[in-house]
Amino acid sequence: MKLSKRGTRHLLAVLAAILLCTSPGLTAAATAAPAGVLFNDGHVHLTNYIQEGISARDLVKLMGNQVGRATLFGIPLQQQWSYRVDGDNAPTYYLDTDAPLYYYSFTDAFIAMQYRSLSKAEQGRLDPMITGFNPTDMYAADHIRRVLLTFPGVFTGIGEFTVHKEFVAAKVAGGVASLTDPALDRIFDFAAEAGLVSILHSDITKPFPKAATADYVPEIKALFRRHPGATIIWAHIGLGRIIQPVEDQMTAVGQILNDPAFNHVYFDISWDEVAKYAVASETSIQRVTDALNRHPDRFLFGTDTVAPRDGKTYFGVYHMWDPVWSRLSPEAREKVTKGNYARLFDAARVKVRAWEKAHVK
Repeated sequence: MKLSKRGTRHLLAVLAAILLCTSPGLTAAATAAPAGVLFNDGHVHLTNYIQEGISARDLVKLMGNQVGRATLFGIPLQQQWSYRVDGDNAPTYYLDTDAPLYYYSFTDAFIAMQYRSLSKAEQGRLDPMITGFNPTDMYAADHIRRVLLTFPGVFTGIGEFTVHKEFVAAKVAGGVASLTDPALDRIFDFAAEAGLVSILHSDITKPFPKAATADYVPEIKALFRRHPGATIIWAHIGLGRIIQPVEDQMTAVGQILNDPAFNHVYFDISWDEVAKYAVASETSIQRVTDALNRHPDRFLFGTDTVAPRDGKTYFGVYHMWDPVWSRLSPEAREKVTKGNYARLFDAARVKVRAWEKAHVK
């Protein structure tokens, strides 16, 4: 097979990056967490629903010596302040008002500039993510490509972005996202091409489901199956503030974990709401512990804190899991809290930088 000049450059860039990543001594240095590190944070928001928050430098300071690395993203949705609806009562959260949410694409430029303001050492601890796209838009994949070309050397993945989310999905201006939308397929196709890690939020069922309510499990599994080349992290395993574990959830999760066709799918156990379900009882603690011990390579911890301003808020989510951490094997705890993050995001850094090298003029 004869490659074009562009194809040859891309292939050489990929090979060079792989060789760099696998050079003796580099892999261990890149993935091993320093002594004393509690976790790598696979899910944290720098800003909130009105695009206010903390700086990337403040996040690094908050991480201190206890957090090795963290993702870096805001929230892709802006809560509108409609004077007609709320008058002088400016909403700061999506539950504060009936006014709609809309996609806020500037978040990607903001995150990129925050990242670029840091020292090289500080940058090495963060993995910026692209979130400012509309997953119902067939042009969304083009937005992601454009961000990579505009800010080469910055981004490692996409997300957290949302398809189904309690109370949020119905408020977004421009139409409800769907797991069966071809626009979503284009996004994951490009993520696979560029090597981007994808963090997807999609609830496992609808709020307050009745006995006859159909859940989203078949659509979620079908989406995952359509994109075997993409590295996908399912945020919160489909849970939410009121989206509680459903009867079929552990069955569905078990099927994904045990089917080689889903080896590219991982589970994010972030958010204090998820921790609340995990440690609710002796039964739930043991059930979760057993799952993590059986499949330690497939779960990643994250805080899912939003613009955290103090250690109590930030580290509190991690310590909610203490009843589970204490029962994990040392190997499983290391992988879930640190190792899996490093493995997935180190690989993504190599692939995305190679893609950029082949495409950025």
